Amino acid sequence: MTEHAALIDGDPIPTERVNSFLGAPHRGAGNGATGHDRPAPARRQTEPPSVARQRRRWATQVIVTDELARRACADRGLRVPEEVSPASALAVTETDVADLGSIVAAALAHSPATRTLLAALEAEQTVPETAVRDYYDRNQDRFLTPEALRRGVTPFDGAAPADLLPYDEVREGIARELRTAAGRQAFFGWLDQARSAVVYSHGHEHPGDPSHPDHEHRH
Repeated sequence: MTEHAALIDGDPIPTERVNSFLGAPHRGAGNGATGHDRPAPARRQTEPPSVARQRRRWATQVIVTDELARRACADRGLRVPEEVSPASALAVTETDVADLGSIVAAALAHSPATRTLLAALEAEQTVPETAVRDYYDRNQDRFLTPEALRRGVTPFDGAAPADLLPYDEVREGIARELRTAAGRQAFFGWLDQARSAVVYSHGHEHPGDPSHPDHEHRH
């Protein structure tokens, strides 16, 4: 096995970083690499070789994302909190996996640098007032009052203004939600571009890379 899992701008990412991640306990949902709460080897002695290969490729993506985020934070002058120990790593939730994909969800749980960068990108987003108001007007089913819900009112039945939570009460929450979505979009754009500088060693390619026989298109 090669000593490095990948090269970023010619700098090696040691295979040991991938091995450490695979061997550490993780908590939460996701694909098999995130859905356990004790060291991986104890759980996976009998897993098929193809699954083990894909797990390693998946873990490499998590470590590469962490390293790319570290570099981006350094370039931006962002202070990254000290890393948590594997035993206290954040859980990966089903919702995060559904919204972000298991690689990014696990990277956010594993990597303080990834969380720091995402938070910075979210803070940079500006949500126009017109976008907030438009969201409120187009998604009235989300803003029915408890009384209207008890009566079975739906926006499709012609909800009255009194059946809706006032715009001023929900405006900040909508803006925050839209800012989060815009920040995530900016993060994925950054990650796609940053990955272009990565060269993977054999056995550490992206899990969805069609050039190897075990590839999968799901993350």
